[in-house]
Amino acid sequence: MALSDDEIEFVRKNRSAAMITVGSDGFAKAVRIGVALVDGKLWSSGTRERARTRRLRRDPRCTLFVFESGFLYLTLETTVELLDGPDAVDFSVRLFRELQGRPAGPLSWFGGEHDEDRFREIMVEEGRLIYQFEVQRSYGYTSMP
Repeated sequence: MALSDDEIEFVRKNRSAAMITVGSDGFAKAVRIGVALVDGKLWSSGTRERARTRRLRRDPRCTLFVFESGFLYLTLETTVELLDGPDAVDFSVRLFRELQGRPAGPLSWFGGEHDEDRFREIMVEEGRLIYQFEVQRSYGYTSMP
């Protein structure tokens, strides 16, 4: 399902989201993440060892709650593809360049500035991968009436 133009604009302006997966105990598990559109695909970052990655390997369904500081929001019911192959480092660079608004030059990571080569090393060391969300259903208030 493609996002509407209003929904795309909302995601571009609002990169904060809650990512909700379901644990083996049946309870919803929510974490705060950053999201961005990269080449028209909705992405976020994680690591191979994260609990949410393990849950997504078991069940790829996920709900995203994209929000802003006011009352507007966008809920996205999705399935997730884990991009965890040899291209994961390249994808990580593309995602973080988009999230940080830096088409070139150093990238920030946990308070430090790193050239691209060092940033790539960090992504490998951390076992970074990309969550690619395929939207199944969307709803919310992305603009005031």
